[in-house]
Amino acid sequence: MSLKFFFGPKTCALASRIALEEAGVAYEAVRLDMAGGQQRTPDYLAVNPKGRVPALVTAHGVLTETPAILAYIAQAYPAAKLAPIDDPFAFAQVQAFNSYLCSTVHINHAHKMRGYRWADEETSYADMKRKVPQSMAESFTLIERDMIAGPWVFGEDYTIADPYLYTMSRWLEGDGVDIARFPKVADHFKRMGERPAVQRAVAGDA
Repeated sequence: MSLKFFFGPKTCALASRIALEEAGVAYEAVRLDMAGGQQRTPDYLAVNPKGRVPALVTAHGVLTETPAILAYIAQAYPAAKLAPIDDPFAFAQVQAFNSYLCSTVHINHAHKMRGYRWADEETSYADMKRKVPQSMAESFTLIERDMIAGPWVFGEDYTIADPYLYTMSRWLEGDGVDIARFPKVADHFKRMGERPAVQRAVAGDA
């Protein structure tokens, strides 16, 4: 069974798609019309009851959540060397970085357009949106100062942390944050854009 990858354009699913491209595996990409609500249709909810992307259908079942999909790709295709899977502590460090992006950075970003997840009052939505430039800048200040070694997240070795950081970095401009404030992140962003696998994934995401 070949892999089937469900994604929405300009979402966090890009990180997993980059990893698939880096691994050089065959997969079928299924684009969902997120604006039209296709992620909430019965057909897709049968794949992912959460009604979100990404989702990766494998021979063993369906995987959801970006950190889990990235970890699966790294471990299922070890020849691609996308993570230090033979070193439990180093692999946990990669997971810790990706978990921070998932649990904190992505949530900061989502407050801009999905305030309804956390509040009912329209005035609360506006307040959340105003906070986004500050919260995103604070997260990337921490990443720049303490979490990215350079040139890749974990130094000389490219890992599944890199496509995930790149995906989040693509959101900065729209969130009112100048990436130039973070030299290591900006250099990482440029390097990522030069990788053929990234270029293929971005082209498919358009």
